[in-house]
Amino acid sequence: MNKTRLEAFSDGVLAIIITIMVLELKTPESTDWESVKHIFPELGSYLLSFVFVGIYWGNHHHLLHTVKKVNSRIIWSNMNLLFWLSLMPFATKWVGENNFDKISVVVYATLLLVSGLSYYILQQAIVAHDHFHDKMMDALNKQSKKELFRCSPI
Repeated sequence: MNKTRLEAFSDGVLAIIITIMVLELKTPESTDWESVKHIFPELGSYLLSFVFVGIYWGNHHHLLHTVKKVNSRIIWSNMNLLFWLSLMPFATKWVGENNFDKISVVVYATLLLVSGLSYYILQQAIVAHDHFHDKMMDALNKQSKKELFRCSPI
């Protein structure tokens, strides 16, 4: 199968995820600052989730840019990733509505962990199918540098 269908489908799903998240935001009950302050946790969780989904979208784009054709393992690995990311609106709303309560944060963090593992599975499926070439090595090296930057002590 040509990769363009997989890219288009994935882009559509990620766009819908972000759309659902923004539609879940409540507007303040009035125009005074006290009403606005009450929605800060929801705005914060939306911003955090938007950034995470954006990072996945960018990395996913660069990773799929290295692929010429896809096989069923890549398709199902991609579906696995999209499934976990599709739960982001639920976790975002829950964490925001509960003011970052411990249980909701643990669920949110677990979702991020499983999404990261799913992305790794997709990455491995692509590497196993296409083997290493210059374009793929460049994309993987860029992602590795981001991981090192994220994990390095400040």
